[in-house]
Amino acid sequence: MIELDQVGRSFKVKRDVVHAVRDLSFTVSAGEFVGYLGPNGAGKSTTIKMLCGILTPTTGRVRVAGLEPSRRRTTLARRIGVVFGQRTTLWWDLPLKDSFELIRHLYRVERRAFTARLAELTETLDLGAFLRTPVRQLSLGQRMRGDLAAALLHAPDVLVLDEPTIGLDVVSKNGIRAFLKRLNAERGTTVLLTTHDLGDIERLCRRVMLIDHGRLAFDGTLDDLMATAPEESSIEDVVTRLYTGG
Repeated sequence: MIELDQVGRSFKVKRDVVHAVRDLSFTVSAGEFVGYLGPNGAGKSTTIKMLCGILTPTTGRVRVAGLEPSRRRTTLARRIGVVFGQRTTLWWDLPLKDSFELIRHLYRVERRAFTARLAELTETLDLGAFLRTPVRQLSLGQRMRGDLAAALLHAPDVLVLDEPTIGLDVVSKNGIRAFLKRLNAERGTTVLLTTHDLGDIERLCRRVMLIDHGRLAFDGTLDDLMATAPEESSIEDVVTRLYTGG
């Protein structure tokens, strides 16, 4: 479903070449829920931008849902959903429901399918009370639920999440985690999750990849990750040790 092969991406700054991602290779199969971790500046955002077609790799090859993102960006947009926790895809001054209607037109979702999906998402994400509220008046938790719904209205095969629970209270965070877990289990949606909240990883991901300095430093199950440290270590201890090389 997602495949990178010897991917690299370079930026030229003041005659110095900075390798944001270097010789990075991994494959995510259909139906997997994978956590993609790394310290700030490790290359996570660059990877996501290449997967979405925003950036073109300097070297190597990227395939998402069988498509080359940078060449088939419009077609790919109908196969993937993307949520950035610190940015919204909703229209700030419009009621949430109107944003969804615009998204229906952008993705050319047939009316009957849209109505059915919106009804389901409204129920499972508990959107009903604020569908007619302008996005700017929503709480962070409400907006995040709205962004998740917006990313799923066209029934994508792949969902890419960048910090989807950032800044949320415990109740909102647990609600979104439960929804994502059910989405993956019941619909088989492939999910790639990047987050600094390791609680998200513990509760959602069967597989974890860790990138550092643009290279893949770990790829395995959560149990494999925990086994790299002494017993009774927390996941925070394990990841910190891998980040710092301790």
